[in-house]
Amino acid sequence: MRLLLAEDEKALSKALVAILERSNYSVDAVYDGQSALDYLEMDNYDAVILDIMMPKVDGLTVLKKVRERGSLIPVLILTAKSQVDDKVEGLDAGANDYLAKPFHSKELLARIRAITRTQTAQGNSKLTKGNITLDRATFELSTSMGSFRLANKEFQMLELMMSNPNQLISSERFLEKIWGYDTEAEINVVWVYVSYLRKKLSALHANVQIKAARNAGYSLEELT
Repeated sequence: MRLLLAEDEKALSKALVAILERSNYSVDAVYDGQSALDYLEMDNYDAVILDIMMPKVDGLTVLKKVRERGSLIPVLILTAKSQVDDKVEGLDAGANDYLAKPFHSKELLARIRAITRTQTAQGNSKLTKGNITLDRATFELSTSMGSFRLANKEFQMLELMMSNPNQLISSERFLEKIWGYDTEAEINVVWVYVSYLRKKLSALHANVQIKAARNAGYSLEELT
């Protein structure tokens, strides 16, 4: 799952990115409201964490503009303001939830899970294809033969493929969705992570495989 974090306090932003990435989110961080609007035009995010007090364009204005575009992306307002009127203003502007600083990282993660729940809920937190199961709550890939707890980018790549069964996903799409638009990673890093996943699928005796279509992308398909 990919998040946009708009927070102008760079030390806090860096800490939040570390917390979120440890919880298997991909995060793009920006430090002002105009950058947040520019990034959101790309429409490549599952949720936004948005500080209210930011330079150039304040968070509430960003939120209002996003909603005026018709976007329903989940938004968590993150701010030092804790007065009731401020909370009401944020929620009325279209925020899904509101978290005042200071806060505990566990609460932040719980709020993110809550606002994105409708996107990930499919009866439960598990995706299945063939004899493999991917648990979005524990990040475990399993079959009857055993399980692996996947690393951050492994999990996100497999989640993207399992959420789009039998569809080709290009290397560029993986880079944009998981590494971010500003990444300095080379395109071959996608192949490296595909290789990691193939080894784990093989070790678990999975009856699905990651197929590569030359110059087109990768797909997850059941063996016949």
